[in-house]
Amino acid sequence: MGRKGVCCCCAALRPRYKRLVDNIFPEDPKDGLVKADMEKLTFYAVSAPEKLDRIGAYLAERLTRDVARHRYGYVLIAMEALDQLLMACHSQSIKPFVESFLHMVAKLLESGEPKLQVLGTNSFVKFANIEEDTPSYHRRYDFFVSRFSAMCHSRDPDPEIQNEIRIAGIRGIQGVVRKAVNDELRATIWEPQHMDKIVPSLLFNMQKIEDIDSRIGPPSSPTVGVKEENPSVLAENCFRELLGRATYGNMNNAVRPVFAHLDHHRLWDPNEFAVSCFKIIMYSIQAQYSHHVIQEILGHLDVRKRDSPRVRAGIIQVLLEAVAIAAKGSIGPTVLEVFNTLLKHLRISVDFELGDRRSSCESTTLSISSKESDERIVQNAIIQTIGFFGSNLPDYQRSEIMMFIMSKVPVLGTTSQSLDPSNLGDLGTRRIQIMLLRSLLMVTSGYKATTISNALPAPFLDPLLSPSLMEDSELRQLVLEILHNLIDRHDNRAKLRGIRIIPDVSDLKIKRDKISRQDVSFMKKHGQQLYRHIYLGCKEEDNVQKNFELLFTSLALTTIELANEEVVIDLIRLAIALQDIAIINEDNLPMFNRCGVMALVAAYLNFLSQMIAVPAFCQHVSKVIETRSVEAAYFLPETIFKDKSNLPKSLEKDETDLFFLTNKIAESLGGSGYNVERLSVPYVPQVTDEDRLSRRKSMVDTVSLQVDILSGCNIEDKVDNTEEITFEALKKAIDNNGLEEQEKEKRRLVIEKFQKAPFEEIAAQCETKANLLHDRLAQILELTIRPPPSPSGTMTMTAGHPHYHSVPVYEMKFPDLF
Repeated sequence: MGRKGVCCCCAALRPRYKRLVDNIFPEDPKDGLVKADMEKLTFYAVSAPEKLDRIGAYLAERLTRDVARHRYGYVLIAMEALDQLLMACHSQSIKPFVESFLHMVAKLLESGEPKLQVLGTNSFVKFANIEEDTPSYHRRYDFFVSRFSAMCHSRDPDPEIQNEIRIAGIRGIQGVVRKAVNDELRATIWEPQHMDKIVPSLLFNMQKIEDIDSRIGPPSSPTVGVKEENPSVLAENCFRELLGRATYGNMNNAVRPVFAHLDHHRLWDPNEFAVSCFKIIMYSIQAQYSHHVIQEILGHLDVRKRDSPRVRAGIIQVLLEAVAIAAKGSIGPTVLEVFNTLLKHLRISVDFELGDRRSSCESTTLSISSKESDERIVQNAIIQTIGFFGSNLPDYQRSEIMMFIMSKVPVLGTTSQSLDPSNLGDLGTRRIQIMLLRSLLMVTSGYKATTISNALPAPFLDPLLSPSLMEDSELRQLVLEILHNLIDRHDNRAKLRGIRIIPDVSDLKIKRDKISRQDVSFMKKHGQQLYRHIYLGCKEEDNVQKNFELLFTSLALTTIELANEEVVIDLIRLAIALQDIAIINEDNLPMFNRCGVMALVAAYLNFLSQMIAVPAFCQHVSKVIETRSVEAAYFLPETIFKDKSNLPKSLEKDETDLFFLTNKIAESLGGSGYNVERLSVPYVPQVTDEDRLSRRKSMVDTVSLQVDILSGCNIEDKVDNTEEITFEALKKAIDNNGLEEQEKEKRRLVIEKFQKAPFEEIAAQCETKANLLHDRLAQILELTIRPPPSPSGTMTMTAGHPHYHSVPVYEMKFPDLF
């Protein structure tokens, strides 16, 4: 009798491969695999690879029978033999053998015995590590994906067994991923039906980790012991490996199940796990695919736009973390899409907040304040995301984003593509203005432009300094802070913080460069806009200490970064005009505001005099400040902003010792080579087109002031001109806007004609105009060649002269050439 009760005659008649397979099984399974016979079987399989499929089929038959009879010892021996044969054979004929092997692994995974499930998983992992010479086009792993995913969710009552099965399931998924991804011709693993099982299974186990912060960085390399004992760490590493193997075409399929899992388990609020998941994703994927993840987050934010504020805030926080990582690498074409989507949700949040406020009549105060505070959380998260994203972009992209955000700010009288405030009312419009300006403030932080014209182009500066952004104290503060970010190119702002009389400016160690030609050109074009904004900003009744501090910083930074001799004179004119605001008080400002303006002028002229270092100018400024410290300390910033109770009842205009005098300043600067002729002309803010559309009263005031100080006019002229400012005059000024539109339309038609008209037509028209010009010039020359005028001031001609007429010479004008 042979081994296991088979007679020798029957054994001799059996095929050789069956006899070799039978011989590897001992009488007692506890003795384990018979190694000598296993070597014979391996040699036979290598020598006759065509027999591998039969060997595999016979082993599968025995294993199936042993599993059914619960003879697990022989099952272990059969799987060990299969593993050794797999490792030893790498020929073409191994493919049929693999099918038998996978069939046996499936049998083990289907059994309800945890040990057999772990055994089958271990064998599959060994198989996954084998590199096959040629791909298998017909092999699928659908069953293994489903089974391993189910094992990842094991609920066995025994914690140790549950942990063991979950680890086996994760290792099985890892094996499937490696086996399928390494085969470029087998992309089925990335299909949604597989990813919808694999990714949630990994995330389910990752939730169990206790130290969330340990997973937020780039991929780590835990020890083998930790990997085997902790399903969370193993699942995380498998998740990282899966994402690292994802390519352009299947990235979205790997990321979308993450959103489904977070939604199903309500993990957006609180969102610690969601944040850690997307940090892992962003660090694991290839950098050039980062924009895919950002697009998916934006898309999910659109899907959940009707959810609770805290859920939306959680998604936005995840977007912030993803953007923070992506901004260091490649963001791709999603830059404007990110900002556009965030601004859209900012508007939605404001709508929700105002809607809750309108319906507050029937609700308790507590619930309303809770809803509003939740929406504020969403809005703050959006602002932080916009600001952080923008501040991490390259300068060339950041300037575009600044323009984009500014175009969304609702500005009165403009036709920009701003967030439509028509349904929001004044409160909603103000909320959007403040939040967008706060976002813009964060974007401009740290921005260093080579020239000021790059930082403040006209399409950006005009809406930023719009009168409609001056109607609120907080708005004015934000505008000034944005200007500081863009003007301050040498980081001097921190040294100028707080309005004060600086004893020695040299102690501040101000950094500055020589004013460039481009900056000089900018001030010639746009300097009046900056002066005007500061001037009107000082006239606002709701100014607080911070407003005056920011105005002082604005004047100081303009002096440091943009001031040449001409700008210095303009700034002094502006300072004197501000002093006149407080003294004359045509706007009926409160006493605190008047004293605040006086303190602002004192602090700035003290700074300016030391910056230009003209001794006589410094002496005059110091003398006025010393006099104020004794007789009127409320005119100094150290007093007025600390003690508002000691305000004067009135300001006397004849107390010249307390004021900075134009003639004294002109004398001091004239002796140092400054051109002080313009100091005698009082500063008047220029009228802009927006003044005609603004709800503010500055336009009428400005027109009146301009008429009052017209140079070269006597008192009677001033009175006459002032009387001419009637309703009809103002109506005519407003109608000028229509004339300007007509001029723009004419220019557009001319440009369009030169772009589209045939060349021959344009050449003929130009030739006709040239001939006409020649004839007119000939007439002009004929008129100018005449005898000298008579003493009466008229030209003497005979009555027969063809051009005889009696006109004063100074009244002659060139005829219209066209």
